[in-house]
This record gives sequence, C-alpha cells and structure tokens, in this order.
Amino acid sequence: MKITVIAVGKLRASPETILVDHFSKRITWPFEILEVEEKKKLSAEKLKKSEANLLLKRCPSGSEIIALDQRGENISSKQLATKLNNWQNNGSKQVCILIGGANGLDDIVRQRAGLLISFGRLTWPHMLVRAMLTEQIYRAKKIIDGHPYHRE
Repeated sequence: MKITVIAVGKLRASPETILVDHFSKRITWPFEILEVEEKKKLSAEKLKKSEANLLLKRCPSGSEIIALDQRGENISSKQLATKLNNWQNNGSKQVCILIGGANGLDDIVRQRAGLLISFGRLTWPHMLVRAMLTEQIYRAKKIIDGHPYHRE
C-alpha cells in the first residue's frame, strides 16, 4: 500500500524539513509527499476551492482519503494504525492524506474524505503538521509491526 501526503504550500529548508526527511526515510511503506500551490491571487473562499481541486486531482482514483481538519476526530496513534492496517489488509493500494492551506479545507474535501483527523484543537503551523504527520505514519507502521517504538 502506498501512502501519499498531498499538501498545500512548499516546504523549504527548515527544522521541520529535517524532521520530515528523517521520518520519511524510515517509513517502510512506499511513501511520498506531493505539494500543490495556487499561484493566482484569489479571495479566501475561491482559494480554498482551488486548493481543494488541486489536492483532489492528485489523488489516484480509488484512493482512501484522509483529510487533516480541525473539526475531525481526535484519534490515537493506535487507532490510526488500525485504520491503515485494515485498509492494507482489505487490498487498498493507495492512501492519500491531505493537508489544506492557511484557510483550511473546502467542504468538498471533507465530503470526499473517508476519515477526518484533527491534531487537536490547537492551531499548528502547516509545515510542523507535515513533520508531525510523517512521524505518525512511521509510528503507525511500527505499531502494526509490533515494534516497541510506540509506548502507552
């Protein structure tokens, strides 16, 4: 099963980049991060809609879609691992995890997502979210593999 993170914006050299690279290299699933960006100056609502189209266009047909959204479920690492493991065991070939832009996600993305996840009610910088998400994907695989990386 391939996992693709599709995110609005460009990750530049930063401490977050170091963390993303560190955990990306350790993930044993096929894994990639794709970036999308709307270059036109648009109103906040039009920008959200345009970003939604860019995000969804990068998801292959038949993909399981997870969207990171402040209104999503606040799940545990074990619950994420269980969801990914179930998809893998049921023959899913692709999981796309979507990270919206500064204005959040358009409703069309929320509607298409099979799972909405929140990293809590706090607001996180988008680039830090990429690092946190990449670590959680690595952690989920370790939980599935029975590795002691994850402790409760």
